[in-house]
Amino acid sequence: MKQLSKIQSLVFLVGGALMVIGGGCFVFMWQQQIVCWVFLLGAFMFALMQMMQAYEGKELSIRRLKHIQSLADILFVVSGILMVDTAWGFFKPLFGNYLDYLTYVYNKWVVLLLIAAVLEVYTMHRLDHELSKKNIKE
Repeated sequence: MKQLSKIQSLVFLVGGALMVIGGGCFVFMWQQQIVCWVFLLGAFMFALMQMMQAYEGKELSIRRLKHIQSLADILFVVSGILMVDTAWGFFKPLFGNYLDYLTYVYNKWVVLLLIAAVLEVYTMHRLDHELSKKNIKE
């Protein structure tokens, strides 16, 4: 695995912290129109740094896990976009009926965040296991 530099690691950690702060404050309905942007910024920082941590090896299982992790990163960012839409309603004009908007878009960030978190936990656990099994950690 390609190691991140100190600055990249800091951006990665700050992004994760911003995601937690933004998501928690949004759920507890504290300044939702501000903290949704905090979550989106954190999700973007976290996803970008994690995608930069590439695997150049030939192990198929590790490459597959990195692809699943990239999917989780994309879901984190899309979840942030939907969180911003829940607070601001940017996608409302795209729907002719308000009920359709509520059915298909409003508050669906929770589902994507849950899926992304489960995928992230799974891939982190499996990557750690696979890398330690093959002594690929550097």
